[in-house]
Amino acid sequence: MATERIVFAQLMDHLPLKAFHRCVNRYKGERNVRSFSCLDQFFCLTFAQLTYRESLRDIEACLRFAAGPKLYHMGFRGRITRSAMADANENRDWRIYSDFAMVLISEARKLYAGDSFGVNLKNAAYALDATIIDLCLSVFPWAPFRSTKAGVKASVLLDLRGNIPAFVHICPANQHEVKVLDLLVFEAGAFYMVDRGYADFARLYRIDQGQAFFVIRAKKNLAFERRESRLVNKKTGVQFDQTILLTGPQSALDYPEPLRRIGFIDAKTGKRLRFLTNNFDLSPLTIARLYKQRWQVELFFKWTKQHLRIKAFYGTSENAVKTQIWTAVSVYVLVAIVKKRLGLDKSLNTILQILSISLLEKEAILSVLSYDGFPFDEGDLEKQLSLFD
Repeated sequence: MATERIVFAQLMDHLPLKAFHRCVNRYKGERNVRSFSCLDQFFCLTFAQLTYRESLRDIEACLRFAAGPKLYHMGFRGRITRSAMADANENRDWRIYSDFAMVLISEARKLYAGDSFGVNLKNAAYALDATIIDLCLSVFPWAPFRSTKAGVKASVLLDLRGNIPAFVHICPANQHEVKVLDLLVFEAGAFYMVDRGYADFARLYRIDQGQAFFVIRAKKNLAFERRESRLVNKKTGVQFDQTILLTGPQSALDYPEPLRRIGFIDAKTGKRLRFLTNNFDLSPLTIARLYKQRWQVELFFKWTKQHLRIKAFYGTSENAVKTQIWTAVSVYVLVAIVKKRLGLDKSLNTILQILSISLLEKEAILSVLSYDGFPFDEGDLEKQLSLFD
């Protein structure tokens, strides 16, 4: 009777390896490489992400010594040593792993294209935000942030259908996040939700010229002239719905077209919110609900920092840090792909927890991830002797 393959190998079956090798060839990642290939490196970093390894020594101990006889069946072909992993993280172009992550992202977005995200909207919707990944200045001197701190900034454009990152940009922490708008190609008809840190009207006007829509929190000192007010139902939380023109000396030049200004009171918190958008068709309540979905990108940052290895790094160079961050993105997207393909109803966190202790098991991955525990029959309690009579 044939036995099942190792769970790790079954998980790696969901990777488009032809696309991976194209990424490797694009940057000549295996030039002068004899044994420890780029795929071996990616497998090592993926294993480390899934099992919460703390260091290269930790990875080596688990793979080389504890799982040594299983390595071939897991897909490894090279000899795994701490020095080989350190050299690979230091020298192999991080763009190999960023390009491959984008391949996985493209696949995941296709799988989740039909999902709902809490707002009845046919258009694509994205949430954009950035987070700081803190580093130690003495260990990472190439990433100065403040006088005593180092760090990098990760900007993420999250596709709200499936919460898949559609765009990721890693830059120095002291670079303003609004500059990432210059790198985006805006999708006609799509909605982009951003916070007040992206209130650059020249860049927002570029979204409008790209026939896309934005929703942003308005600043309190916004200079504007009201041109029209529409009737609203204040019982829904909407306080006003206005058409305005910007009157600031610079903002009027940067954004010469009318804007829509909506006031909303959150019933749960009592917080008063003011939104600006270039969309005049959706109801004001729908605009408010759309902006509320921007919180998903905040939850994405919180989730990845809690469950993936992007706060402690296996190398100290810029190349090593970016390689690890992009590998973490790949792992997140890979788990999302597996969840969809296998039709699992468990959360990504639960799937990660299960994989962390079952990667080396020989069992069907669907059986491992869909198992719900032993059935509990309350009638069995009647058969138990009472401890206190």
